[in-house]
Amino acid sequence: MKLVIAVIKPFKLDEVREALSAIGVAGMTVSEVKGFGRQKGQTEIYRGAEYSANMLPKVKIEVAAVDALAPQVVETIQQTASTGSIGDGKIFVLDLASTTRIRTGETGDTAL
Repeated sequence: MKLVIAVIKPFKLDEVREALSAIGVAGMTVSEVKGFGRQKGQTEIYRGAEYSANMLPKVKIEVAAVDALAPQVVETIQQTASTGSIGDGKIFVLDLASTTRIRTGETGDTAL
């Protein structure tokens, strides 16, 4: 199993969620976060307001996926979240040692 973590621009969230649902992703966790990367010292316009590059609003998406689906999750997020401009975000893929569904006690792939 893999844990796919993506940090994207907030206005892309609905589009990414719909695209992931279309490929069979059953659930995800979404957090509002702030951060900066290579665009240090530059400004960006978000919803009509200009922000300095220190701590721009972002959205973090976490998706647990079976090994076979993980590459497709990464590709879907990359294609859907891309605007072609600086600050589009990052995608991280981590090995997921175990998963347990709290309600039923199911573990592994069946818990996803």
